[in-house]
Amino acid sequence: MTTTTNTLATAQRYHLVSIVFHWLIALAFLANIVLGLTFDYVGDANIRLAIDSHKSLGVLVLILVALRILWRFYCPPPKLPNGMPSLHKSGVHIAHIGLYILMIGLPLSGWLHDSAWKAAKDFPMHWFGLFEWPRIAWIANMEAGAKESFHALSGDVHHYLAYVFYGLFILHVVAAIKHQIDRSELAKR
Repeated sequence: MTTTTNTLATAQRYHLVSIVFHWLIALAFLANIVLGLTFDYVGDANIRLAIDSHKSLGVLVLILVALRILWRFYCPPPKLPNGMPSLHKSGVHIAHIGLYILMIGLPLSGWLHDSAWKAAKDFPMHWFGLFEWPRIAWIANMEAGAKESFHALSGDVHHYLAYVFYGLFILHVVAAIKHQIDRSELAKR
């Protein structure tokens, strides 16, 4: 086991499991962005399906990110290239930390928002229709006025975190494309 861990930790490329987590999370996020941006256009007959799918994808992202973080402890990412300037290395680390914070913060703020929804008792959340996903009890059981205020606040947080995510996501994609065009060592990871 130690040999495997050491081999994984000193690899020059991301492990296949890390790559799979990356793309599953990216696809789930992209699907959720599309769903979130189309709520106003799906019509009354499809709005519940769109919202429930958005919530289910959010929970999926939260689970996948938690698993990805655990995987990183077992299999750390490859080191950044030695010749890379310190400022660029710092930028990469800050961007990745920001993405992880947003990949946790967005689904969590959505779950908080959903748990404070006044009609939550009438519309249980079912994870992809398979089983009921619980609301956060201490929020769901708040006094009505506090719950309504918390619902608005968590909705605003979720909304603005989404815009921060869009910006960081675009920066991430542009940087990845640039490194591919430059055929840099970073792209080979």
